[in-house]
Amino acid sequence: MADEIRNEIVLELLKLRGIETEEDIEEYLSPLPRRTYDPFLMKNMREATDLILAEAEAGSRICIYGDYDVDGITSVCILHAVLSKLTDNLTWHIPSRFTEGYGLHNETIDKLRADGVDLIITVDCGITSNKEVAYAQSLGMRMVVTDHHQLGDVLPDCITIDPKQEDETYPFRDLAGCGVAYKLAQAIQRQAGLDRGVIVGSLDLVASGTVADIVPLVDENRTIVKYGLNKLNERSRKGLAALEDAISLKAITSGSISYGIAPHLNAAGRMKNAGEAVRLLLAPEYDIRTIRKQVETLIACNTERKKLQDEAYRRSKEKITGEESIICLRVDGIHEGIAGIAAGKLKEDFMRPVILATDTGNGMLKGTGRSIDGVDLFDLLDGHRELFARVGGHKRACGFTISEDNFRTLQPLLEEEVRQIYEADPSILDQTGMYDLEIGAGDVTLELAEALRVMEPFGEANEQPRFMLRDMQILWPSYMGDSNRHVRFKAEKDGARVPCVLFQKAQDYAEQIESGQPVDLIGTVEVNTWNDRKEVQMIVREIV
Repeated sequence: MADEIRNEIVLELLKLRGIETEEDIEEYLSPLPRRTYDPFLMKNMREATDLILAEAEAGSRICIYGDYDVDGITSVCILHAVLSKLTDNLTWHIPSRFTEGYGLHNETIDKLRADGVDLIITVDCGITSNKEVAYAQSLGMRMVVTDHHQLGDVLPDCITIDPKQEDETYPFRDLAGCGVAYKLAQAIQRQAGLDRGVIVGSLDLVASGTVADIVPLVDENRTIVKYGLNKLNERSRKGLAALEDAISLKAITSGSISYGIAPHLNAAGRMKNAGEAVRLLLAPEYDIRTIRKQVETLIACNTERKKLQDEAYRRSKEKITGEESIICLRVDGIHEGIAGIAAGKLKEDFMRPVILATDTGNGMLKGTGRSIDGVDLFDLLDGHRELFARVGGHKRACGFTISEDNFRTLQPLLEEEVRQIYEADPSILDQTGMYDLEIGAGDVTLELAEALRVMEPFGEANEQPRFMLRDMQILWPSYMGDSNRHVRFKAEKDGARVPCVLFQKAQDYAEQIESGQPVDLIGTVEVNTWNDRKEVQMIVREIV
């Protein structure tokens, strides 16, 4: 391995993350990791593959049924890529967030049956849809459920693939929905003897969905995303390449997915219909007109999303006292497509779990939630499953439908339960001042910033390392943006100067910035490229 990536600080960071053996270090730092597993180790994979291939050979009409987020969108496209090599009698469906809602619905099943669908394969949904699966089967349809969400008390009575099953034999349980779809596609490709290129060609999709769904970027997920980022940077999928060009993305990293690609793909399902994103990803490279049209649609959706998100955030924030253990609000009139994003932003601001519910107009409320480390939101809601018409999700995010009366019942129950969680572990409430290593100003070099890049892709369970610089003098602050929200400055100690930038929170730290007194800085060390010139900079997260 090259000496330049054997940086002492990088090795110390790996040690802090439990990566100490030579084998684990090699795997973690390798540009070509090998931690991936045989898809047929997954429970029910052989049965699912046999059924799907038999149905394709028989000419049955097959529908891939997904979810309206990036994980669901990419899952549909991944499975479509391999099944389209086996049959022309193929369709896909993603429910409308507004008229159908998440998951399987009997009314939609009726429409699919009327369209001649014989087999439904769910991706990123279905694991709690027992009644809907039974209904589809009562109509003579076959069902395969693939999902990655937490299981209910009883599984659907059909072939079910979910690595979270209790008796699961697959070595890795934390795949995203698109990761599970990818393993199914891999199994189909192998059993049908298809060219391996159909699987390799989908790595850009599985990387995008995995990063967007905020699953742990460890083990097989890390392998998938590393290879997927390479594929993204090849720009072989013309629809994604056109989107990247339109939003000025160049070298694609996990951050490019989180803050560029994913919001635009998600915006389709939030503002209009997720099918708009599917049509972009499935568009053949020669169909320039469709690609251009779909990119314009996604950008327009995302622009509208940001506008409505700011309004929802402002209206919700006005209702918060700051004394809540869990922020659980009814805020009518906000666009349900952006409630989850507003909840996430409020969670970051108040460091509390957040649930926002809005009126659907028929006596029911639709709700969405986002949680902090240490509070399993799905587990909390699942403990009151009898109150919900529908509920699903995982520990960090959830969605539900509930009556107005039951929501009023739920609020004080959650408030008390979360308060007890804090009493048992008060450290949950103090998630400021957290960093990986303390280093000196002289350690902040371009060489360090370049060495840290080998730790990518960053994301859940593999966060970008944060460093502490102590007793730094702030020099020459230069404010930027509306209301001087951002600031650039130099931080100096013992003759070593570090270029710094603080985004969004300049006014929150104005007193420390202007005091002239030494401060402690917590932030990430990154490469700043401008006009082909590289320099190191610290992205400051906190001034302590």
